[in-house]
Amino acid sequence: MSSRMKWMIPLALSGLIGAVIIFSAGIAVGRAYSEIDDDSSGLDRILSQSRTPPPTGTTIPVPTPSEDLEALFEPFWASWEIVHDEFVDQPVDDVELMRGAIRGMFDSLDDEHTSYMDPDEYMQANIPLDGSYEGIGSWVDPDAEFLTIVSPMKDSPAERAGLKPGDEIVAVDGEDMTGVDGNVVIRRVLGPAGTTVRLTIRREGEPELFDVEIVRERIVIPSIESEMLEGEIAYIHLLQFSTDATDDLRAALETLMAQNPRGLILDLRLNGGGFLTTAIEVASEFIAEGVIMVEQFGDGSEQIYEADPGGLATEIPLVVLVNAGSASASEIVAGAIQDYERGLLVGETTFGKGSVQNWITLPGDNGAVRVTIARWYTPNGRQIHQVGLVPDIEIIPTDEDIEADRDVQLEKALDLLITSGGSTQD
Repeated sequence: MSSRMKWMIPLALSGLIGAVIIFSAGIAVGRAYSEIDDDSSGLDRILSQSRTPPPTGTTIPVPTPSEDLEALFEPFWASWEIVHDEFVDQPVDDVELMRGAIRGMFDSLDDEHTSYMDPDEYMQANIPLDGSYEGIGSWVDPDAEFLTIVSPMKDSPAERAGLKPGDEIVAVDGEDMTGVDGNVVIRRVLGPAGTTVRLTIRREGEPELFDVEIVRERIVIPSIESEMLEGEIAYIHLLQFSTDATDDLRAALETLMAQNPRGLILDLRLNGGGFLTTAIEVASEFIAEGVIMVEQFGDGSEQIYEADPGGLATEIPLVVLVNAGSASASEIVAGAIQDYERGLLVGETTFGKGSVQNWITLPGDNGAVRVTIARWYTPNGRQIHQVGLVPDIEIIPTDEDIEADRDVQLEKALDLLITSGGSTQD
C-alpha cells in the first residue's frame, strides 16, 4: 500500500472504463447503440460496410435528411471529396476518415468526458470492470517516458517473472518503444493466454538492459483487498467499482466484522470509479438510510439515489482514505460519508469528477461514444466537479515518506481509530 503509487492501471488498458460504464475518473450508466436507420444520406455511404448492430440496447435513430441538414453537411462532403481527389497519399482509409470525423465532432463539444473511442481503445476500456483480461498481470503507469511497472499483481505472470516496481519497458518483442505512447505499448504487451511476450527492461541500479520472457495468462482483476491490521482495525482497499465489487465487499465485511474490529478503514485511493449502481450499493454498506446522491440532467429534472437497507457496517467507527486518484464513484461514496459525518476523510483532495456518462456502442466494429448526460451532487447539495472533496484531515506524503515507502495516510487512519477509543468524530 505504497504512497508512491500513481494512477494504477492494469496492464491491459488505458483507463478505468467500460461498455456501459465510465473510465478513469468516472461513473456511468449505460445503453447500447442498437441500430441505425437505413437512409440515403452521406452517413450511409460511410457505414454501408458495417451494418450489423449489437443485439441489444436502446435504438438511437439517425434523423431523416432534410434540406437544412443536407445544406449543413455540404462543406463536410466537399471536404470528403477533396481528400479523396487531392491528398497525396492514396488510397485513403475511409473508415479512419469516418472515425476521425466522429472524434472531431465530440471534441468540439469541449467536454473532457464526452468523446469517441475507436474499437481498439474501446476494447482496452472494457477490460478492468469486466474483471478479467489476457496479459501479464501488472499495474502500470502509461504516462512516464517508458511504460513503467507500478506493481505486479499478486501471483501473476509478471510477479513470477520477477518484474519490480519502477521497471521500465523499453522494448516489446525486440521492438524499441522509445517515443511510443504508453497506451500503445500496453496493447503490444497484451495477447492471448499461453503466448509469450519478451520485454526488454530498464531497472534502476542495473547497469545493462535485460530481457524477460513472460507467458501470458488470463488475469482476474481484484476489486477488493482486505485484512485485519494492528489494534484490531479492519482494512478494506476497494480498487474499482466493478460488477463484482458489491459482492466482494460484502464478503470481506462479513469476514472482518465477525472478528469484532474496533474500527474500519475504507481505502479509496487511486480508485478512478466504475458503475454508478455499484457506488450506491457500496455507500449503502456504511450509511443506513438517506440520500446518497442527486443526479441533475440538462432539462432540470433530477434522479435521487437513496441508501439500500441492510448495510453491514453502518455503525462501526470509520475512516476513509482518499487522494487525487479517488474519482467519481469514489467521490460519491466519500462525499456521502462526509456529508452525514459518518466517518472522517483522511488524505488529499480528490480528483473532482462530478458528471455521469452514457457509453453508447456504435454499429459494427466502430467503437463507442461517451456522452455526459448529467451532473451529480452530494446529499448536502455539493457539486464537486473540477473541485473535489477536501479531506477532514489533510495528510500529504513528503519525498522522504515516498522514498522510505512509508504510508503516512494509513498510519494516521490507524492512529485515529486506535487512540480515539473507536470514535472518529470530534
